[in-house]
Amino acid sequence: MQAMLERLLLCCLLSAAAPALADDATPVTLWLAEGAHNQVYLLGSVHLLRKGDYPLPDVIDRAYEDAESLIMELDMDDLDPVATQALVTRLGVLPDGRTLEDVLGPKDYAIAEAAAAELDIPLELLIRSEPWLAAITIEQLMLSRLGFNAMHGVEMTFLGKARRDAKPIEGLETFDEQIAFLDGLSPSAQRDLLMQSLTEGAEIRDIMDNLVEAWKAGDIDFMKSRMLDEVAQFPELYDVVVVNRNRRWIEQLLPLMERDEDYLVVVGALHLIGDDGVPAMLEAAGVDVVQLNTDSIIEAD
Repeated sequence: MQAMLERLLLCCLLSAAAPALADDATPVTLWLAEGAHNQVYLLGSVHLLRKGDYPLPDVIDRAYEDAESLIMELDMDDLDPVATQALVTRLGVLPDGRTLEDVLGPKDYAIAEAAAAELDIPLELLIRSEPWLAAITIEQLMLSRLGFNAMHGVEMTFLGKARRDAKPIEGLETFDEQIAFLDGLSPSAQRDLLMQSLTEGAEIRDIMDNLVEAWKAGDIDFMKSRMLDEVAQFPELYDVVVVNRNRRWIEQLLPLMERDEDYLVVVGALHLIGDDGVPAMLEAAGVDVVQLNTDSIIEAD
């Protein structure tokens, strides 16, 4: 469940101009926000990756080494698997004996069922699921078939490092809040989410291969055109899952700029995009933010 809407949270873009690069330098999905006496690194993550997607660029590891604390969307060190599954079941199962067909209507359900059959996904197994949960389940199943796993994702990688190094781990929001964002979507937005997952299913291998390569190479233009612009076509989903959360996070990140400790903040990479992204919001608040590259010099304190 931590991977929710993987492709929705994959891109990275800084609205301000990137710094000049050396001829052999490559931009990375990592930004540096300069505090009054410290440094806050912003890393755009991919929540699910494959073993073969490693290693990450060295500059990302250097940013981790420089940081005294790790901050992620969730404090994954304190998650209770039993409680999280209970919450998903409580909010993701349709009440009063209703079915997915009841929610979608016969016409849309028939379209969804046919699309699922093409993907070899038995939609009847999700018949009691809310559309948002059905969408996430389908997305994760398809990614799993390709070898993508949360255990190989950016968050789990740095969670393991922080545990090993006894670094403090913090979260910007709770699992309850994340689920509430999705469960609170309107029926039409949930339908769009489900149908989009099914529509893109046949192309998911090429989609993920291209996006992971673009993410690793810091190919901002590609990721913007293939991700941000598409998500923005669904205004409710974009506002709820991206923009509103960014605004709440900014309220927590700005006070960090006044501290002495350095931080590595790891969030879904879509949250670092454009005028509504975290870097742009920090800049609007007067913070200097710059995108880093493979030649950026980071020296641990």
